[in-house]
Parts: sequence; structure tokens; C-alpha cells
Amino acid sequence: MATRHISSRLDADVFKRLERQGKRAGRTRAELINTYLDEGLRMEDHPGIVFRSGPAGRRPALADGPDVWEVVRVVKNTEASGDDAIREAAEWHGLRSDQVEAAVRYYADYPDEIDGWIARVDEEAEREQGAWERRRRALA
Repeated sequence: MATRHISSRLDADVFKRLERQGKRAGRTRAELINTYLDEGLRMEDHPGIVFRSGPAGRRPALADGPDVWEVVRVVKNTEASGDDAIREAAEWHGLRSDQVEAAVRYYADYPDEIDGWIARVDEEAEREQGAWERRRRALA
């Protein structure tokens, strides 16, 4: 990806916090600034979406609900389409339709990112299923 240089002044406290976070995460200031700026712009474009850190990395999520990939997976796996798929996913997750809509809008702009999360989760589930089956056979 092409990059561009920018020069900016930061509040001293923000700079210190950025330094600490960079050390904790093993990332440079520039990497963190790019990540946080990108996420901030995405949140501005997609109200109701936030970013959460976790063992697998930072991921988009509903501010008051599950990760976007979890919602999108249900929407994609329903036999319904359109508003019916939104309603089914909302019911499945115990969400409001507007929350599911927010996840779907984010997915519409970043399908590769969300499809990547779904693929990683599916791969991990397959690995765990295989390990469970091998363990079960070994103990039989």
C-alpha cells in the first residue's frame, strides 16, 4: 500500500500514551497513528461501529453488541434475503434491526476484511473439531 508523509503536533500526554501503547503492542508510533486514524474515520463513516482489541487482533464490532463478522455470518447464512435476513439475524443475536443494518453497512464497505475474519474463525473451528475428534478416538 502506498503511504504519504504527514507532520503533526500531538498533545504531550497523547504522545506519552502513544509511546506506552506502542511498547505494549510492539508497534511503531506511525503504525499506531495510522491504525487509530483509519479506525476513527471508519467509525465516523459507520455510526455504531467500534474497534476492539483481542488475541486475534483489532476487529470491528457493534458498539453495543457482537463483532461485525458474527452478525454478517448470520445474515449470510439465513435462507431469507433483504429485510427478512436483517430481521432473522436481529432475532438470532437478540439485536435491533438497526444494529444489524450497521454491521451490514460496514460489511458492504469492507467485505474482504469481514470475510477474512469469518474464514479465520472457520479454520480455527475446523482445527479444534479435528483435535477433539482425535482425542475422542484416542480415549475410546
